[in-house]
Amino acid sequence: MKLSPEKLLQLTVTAVEDKKANNVVALDLRNISPISDYFVICHGNSDTQVQAIATEVRKVVHEAGGVIRGMEGVDSARWVLMDLGDVVVHIFHRDEREYYNIERLWSDAKVVTSV
Repeated sequence: MKLSPEKLLQLTVTAVEDKKANNVVALDLRNISPISDYFVICHGNSDTQVQAIATEVRKVVHEAGGVIRGMEGVDSARWVLMDLGDVVVHIFHRDEREYYNIERLWSDAKVVTSV
């Protein structure tokens, strides 16, 4: 059974919050980009926290029957990118998030949730 984009978003946001991710933002891209339905953006304060957040997302998605299509950056833990299909997760190290500021690049997107 395929997870709905909204269920996948909910699972992802809960997973990153469970690992104490900072400044969690979910953007609705459905009307502005064919890339995915949602972006989840957050950051950790250390390499270890970034890796723990990514591991938790992977675990929760797999347990729910979801598929991770691709995952990049786990070893360096500076910017982990997880492609879940309908949801793309960006887990930054704090310094990298400030530098790239991808929320600004997608400023046309509606903010679904901000924690």
